[in-house]
Amino acid sequence: MGEENERVWILITPDKCSGCRLCEVACSLEHEGIIWPEASRIRVFELLPGINVPHTCVQCPDYPCVNSCPTNALSVDEKTGAVLVDEEKCIECGACITACPGKVPRIPIGKGSVVICDLCEGSPKCVEICHEAGHDALILVKGNYRSIYRTFAIDPIEKAQDLTKKVFGEEFLGG
Repeated sequence: MGEENERVWILITPDKCSGCRLCEVACSLEHEGIIWPEASRIRVFELLPGINVPHTCVQCPDYPCVNSCPTNALSVDEKTGAVLVDEEKCIECGACITACPGKVPRIPIGKGSVVICDLCEGSPKCVEICHEAGHDALILVKGNYRSIYRTFAIDPIEKAQDLTKKVFGEEFLGG
């Protein structure tokens, strides 16, 4: 129980996101060695101009992506609770994408495996750059979030629609 309380995850506050996409750049540089936003483990969705929604893995405590993988290419980092990808075992079947409530995992063309946030061993570069840029739309937090994680593990389009209603009003989206 004590270990789970120390789990690390990224709290996203879309209202603070400027849409600069520095998080995507920092992530792809860290993991791929080049600026390749399609292979970034965090993506910023823009449903409407000015409505930017960062989207990444929330490390669901029941790990539906890990449990769905037929080749055991996905595992859980014991220290951080992050999902790890064994690129050699991944067959790009997409079972993890289907199982994920937020549809977070992606298979970038030419990568050869799925990409999922691994929390950069507990020190996510996306969080660092977001703070340095003065936005703090991404914040690293520790603790047990078992009761609220599904609030964050939703489709980015749904998150963007909720933010649009908050910013522009319910009638903007015809609701």
